[in-house]
Amino acid sequence: MRRRWFVGLDLTSIVVWSLGLAILIVAVGGTISTLRAGQYSAEEWASFFIFGLAQGGVYALIALGYTMVYGILFMINFAHGEVFMSGPYIGYFLIRAMEGSGFLEAHPVWSLLFVSITAMAVSTLLAILLERVAYRPLRKAPRLVPLITAIGASFFLQYAFRSLFGTRIKVYPAIPWGPISGSIQVGDLRVLNLHITVIAVAVLMMAGLSAFVRWSKMGKAMRAVAEDKDTAALMGINVDRVIVTTFAIGAALAGVAGVLYALLFKQITHTTGFLPGLKAFTAAVLGGIGNPAGAMLGGFFLGIFESVGPTLFFSGWDIPSPSQLKDVIAFTMLVLILIFRPTGILGEVLSKKKA
Repeated sequence: MRRRWFVGLDLTSIVVWSLGLAILIVAVGGTISTLRAGQYSAEEWASFFIFGLAQGGVYALIALGYTMVYGILFMINFAHGEVFMSGPYIGYFLIRAMEGSGFLEAHPVWSLLFVSITAMAVSTLLAILLERVAYRPLRKAPRLVPLITAIGASFFLQYAFRSLFGTRIKVYPAIPWGPISGSIQVGDLRVLNLHITVIAVAVLMMAGLSAFVRWSKMGKAMRAVAEDKDTAALMGINVDRVIVTTFAIGAALAGVAGVLYALLFKQITHTTGFLPGLKAFTAAVLGGIGNPAGAMLGGFFLGIFESVGPTLFFSGWDIPSPSQLKDVIAFTMLVLILIFRPTGILGEVLSKKKA
């Protein structure tokens, strides 16, 4: 048996497994060295974890758009990052206007609600336009064609926002509202209310989506179209309407995620959607592309891994500024997932028709 296993190995397999082993050694060795050094307290690790949850909630909301579209059309909408960016970008001008008029200080809750609704509306409208103009005419084309179109749409939207609004960084003002600006003390741990709010909003949105997909008539239609579009059409389901609804829901969630991202990181640019979009795609692949529950799990896992991982893995190796390597960790994880478990944590083996 062992001889047969060795005979089955080729040069590519040896290189891949060697790479995986090297990464494992670096991660485990760095973790042991970091924990032995005792440089960080339990409160600091808890702070990293809570921020990772907040960041992961944003990734999860974006990842849902990727995974829902893939579950129905089996295409990766790489313009979804720009859909995510567009909502808070336009919302910035609204919140600045409210700040200048004094409305933000007098009514912070209503101001935040108006900005969120605006972001959701803008992202939803943009996603519907993309589906109608760029994707629907190519629905019967080979799968590579809509993929290239999505990449082109991503660059088009980036440069359109750059041309219309310039390259200056848009800084979100502070929201004078306790659940956003304050903090609570838990023992020696200081937890920002903003992080708790972001986590709570992300979880509520995901719970609402799960309930909608499971129990609503449109949710059942979405599941039917994801299973077999032709059969669903024969049963009287309007496939085009279901697809548009899927794009709209994913975009609305991305709009909310964009506002949460702007509150967390305080700034937005025309390129803001690029890296979070790729990381959300990584989260969707990690959880199992096409599986909404997997996208949620993958988003939180990636957020925590990206927040805790750099310090945990690299501080022990005396690497300066280990937090600068968080993107390396995220995309290394993507490569490893695609190599060792391409179906993701909750993914399933696709049938030949879907693959």
